[in-house]
Amino acid sequence: MDLYLGIDFGTSGARGMVVDEEASIQVEVRYPFQDSPGAVTPKIWQEALFVLVQQIPDRLRREIRAIAINGTSSTVLLVDGAGNPTDAPLLYNDARGSLVLEHLRSIAPPNHTVLSATSSLTKLLWMRQQPSFSEARYFLHQADWLAFLLHGQLGISDYHNALKLGYDVEELKYPEWLELLQIPIQLPKVLPPGTPIAELRPEIADKFGFRRDCLVCAGTTDSIAAFLASGAKLPGEAVTSLGSTLVLKLLSRTRVEDARYGIYSHRLGDLWLTGGASNTGGAVLKEFFTNAELESLSREIDASIASELDYYPLLKVGDRFPINDPNLPPRLSPRPDNPVEFLHGLLESIARIEARGYELLQQMGADKLSRVYTAGGGAANQTWTAIRTRHLQVPVVASVYTEAAYGTALLAMRGGIKGGQE
Repeated sequence: MDLYLGIDFGTSGARGMVVDEEASIQVEVRYPFQDSPGAVTPKIWQEALFVLVQQIPDRLRREIRAIAINGTSSTVLLVDGAGNPTDAPLLYNDARGSLVLEHLRSIAPPNHTVLSATSSLTKLLWMRQQPSFSEARYFLHQADWLAFLLHGQLGISDYHNALKLGYDVEELKYPEWLELLQIPIQLPKVLPPGTPIAELRPEIADKFGFRRDCLVCAGTTDSIAAFLASGAKLPGEAVTSLGSTLVLKLLSRTRVEDARYGIYSHRLGDLWLTGGASNTGGAVLKEFFTNAELESLSREIDASIASELDYYPLLKVGDRFPINDPNLPPRLSPRPDNPVEFLHGLLESIARIEARGYELLQQMGADKLSRVYTAGGGAANQTWTAIRTRHLQVPVVASVYTEAAYGTALLAMRGGIKGGQE
């Protein structure tokens, strides 16, 4: 029996999932990061990768045909010619690249995805100004480097991770304007996610009891892996992630991009995954209510009646999508004495922002919304689902699977089957 391993490197830890040819889960393994996410280093990533692998039962490891890895989008590092990191990585939310944004604006096209303080390209330009840059030979994303540890080939990425580096995912090449930056190190060779790169390094295969012909495939980002896990497949289907923030992704035949609204599109085969992320979401709810309170108070809300409270729930000033305004103030008043009314107002307002986000994507040319799958902690709240269904006017269902590792295992399966046919 052929099995496939997907590994997810998120912000709080790493997870691995092994699936069979029917996409049924055989085993799930976890490695929580003990320190705060800001203290996570390549050494910890490496340890997590091999501890996860070791947790998989021997009998299953012997059957694994292909492996793929996802990492957090725009978590990047520089390495030397042997693949050793030359400095600390910059994590997905590191905004020190804001210092080079003005320079980049003079070169990149207007409203381009790279024109963000946290994009991979702004991080690279910031790194270029540091003393350690002279030792670097390759610029890699987190998923690229972890896959390198398995297959041993430096300088290979996928077009999901490379989007925020400026790679043109429509033309499948680095654009001419990027070459004007004259970056003196090797940018990654970019492959479609799931493409077989190489077999496992023999010493890794032998040490962990993998088959020698086990393939390592090009990976993806954690949020796209979660989309792949959801069950959404057709244009017009979308995934809303109700985690600490609110993330929307809509499958479309048309590519939609506009940095003015925080909108960008990932390529997904012949389709586009278009969307954006708002700073509203579960973190705001947790500020006012415990999990137990959210559960009990939600049951007292009549979801068929709209709350008259009109909030813009944020923990601090600024949002990215559907309003991209770093100075947007939170709106959380008036606050009623009754906590049920207050929670109703918050859930209603977040649902309104979600609906506004999908309306904006459709106004800009994306396919008409037909169904919304939901992932993240908020997916379990039935009252919120009912409120959202009223606003969205389409079926709202739970994602089939919510783990990014599962979506990455499906990617490994595609690559393994493709590799087996070549």
